[in-house]
Amino acid sequence: MRIDPTVTAAAVLPLVGGPANVVSVAHCMTRLRLGLADPTRVDEEALRSLPGVLGLVVDDGSYQVVLGPGAVTQVTSALEALLAAPTDGEPPDAARGELAGELAARGDLLREERRRRNATPLKSALRRLANVFVPLIPALIGCGIVAGVNGLLVNAGLLPWLTPALAAVASGFMALIAVFVGLNTAKEFGGTPVLGGAVAAIVVYPGVAKLTVFGVTLSPGQGGVLGALAAALLATRVEKWCRGRVPDALDVLLTPTLTVLVAGLATLYGLMWAAGAVSTAIGTAANWLLTTTGPVAGLVLGGLFLPLVMLGLHQALIPIHATLIEQQGYTVLLPILAMAGAGQVGACLAVYVRLRHDTSLRTTIRSALPAGLLGVGEPLIYGVSLPLGRPFLTACAGGAAGGAFVGFFAMLGDRVGATAIGPSGWALFPLLAGNCGWGSLLAIYTGGLLTGYAVGFTATYLFGVPDRPRPPA
Repeated sequence: MRIDPTVTAAAVLPLVGGPANVVSVAHCMTRLRLGLADPTRVDEEALRSLPGVLGLVVDDGSYQVVLGPGAVTQVTSALEALLAAPTDGEPPDAARGELAGELAARGDLLREERRRRNATPLKSALRRLANVFVPLIPALIGCGIVAGVNGLLVNAGLLPWLTPALAAVASGFMALIAVFVGLNTAKEFGGTPVLGGAVAAIVVYPGVAKLTVFGVTLSPGQGGVLGALAAALLATRVEKWCRGRVPDALDVLLTPTLTVLVAGLATLYGLMWAAGAVSTAIGTAANWLLTTTGPVAGLVLGGLFLPLVMLGLHQALIPIHATLIEQQGYTVLLPILAMAGAGQVGACLAVYVRLRHDTSLRTTIRSALPAGLLGVGEPLIYGVSLPLGRPFLTACAGGAAGGAFVGFFAMLGDRVGATAIGPSGWALFPLLAGNCGWGSLLAIYTGGLLTGYAVGFTATYLFGVPDRPRPPA
């Protein structure tokens, strides 16, 4: 269902408390993210009933309106324009500022109370970890697709004059991903980004091959993104320690010097070695898991991924994916986890078929289904399966079946992976990679999707659709 972004933004604004209640506006792929001074001023029931609104999510300080891909960008722009433009009847600037200040103060108290009640150290750590890696996903996707196209051209023997250039375009970011991780880590944890990047750059510097630690010669890239993360965290700690102790007159000289020196030496003589051991263990464990217990591992991973997403725990997998991509060229976990989206699509199709007389719900499914097929499952989750309850569980069953299918072939030796994280569903096809031919990759991944669709549809059609009364004629 196509919506008018200006009309939608104009309808959303008063329902979230008006302009004075909106502290910040942002968006991701599917959600309009609003920072509100006083979340209690939101009319949730009216907001959920707006055409085009697929669901609401409250996550600590952020109030999120699920609109779906494409629409969310346009509505965000329209809302920002409304907030920037004065309207008739607005209070004077001073009065409006005073009102906003009062609301902000009240909102701070409410957010702090909610944070104390709901936040856990694990959730906070995972959220900050996601803030480090999520900004890298667009580059991973773009470079991954270019790498996939280049691989097809090389295998087909086409355009030999172009493939070296494509290889350079695809590989440049991955060669320096440690630097970007260092920049984002320092930024997220309160340090100077360029100092975090400078220390993380040591991990990929070719000259480290001249050093021997614990009897082992270091290699450029040893420790990968985990080593870069640890190095930048340490650099941030050292920098903060220096800021509180170095005289102001010497701060501009001593603080960056001590930060780079102390964190850099610790990276060379400890962190790279330790992170390298952890990275190797992650790769070994992932390969062992799939080659030894393929169908079982696929069933568990595919079946539990949707609940992990709901709890925010899927963020812990981001550095694991990044480590596998950096180490092996692809992550074998993502195609299995992507089966959860297939189960979700199958479940929502069954709801669409069974509840023929629920016009509103069927409209929501029609509008959210294209995004679901492309791997963006939030509109279907928050707009359909989660509110109904049982379809969410049968969607998990579909994801488990699809994951078991892909895991079975991994146990037979045909591993299917992805060269980037972020996309799933049909959008993952250009990013497929593995240890078998392109035809096998397509067949296995397609078979997993079809299995997820079929099992999710069947389980939901038979057991997952709640009884809803037919509207009167």
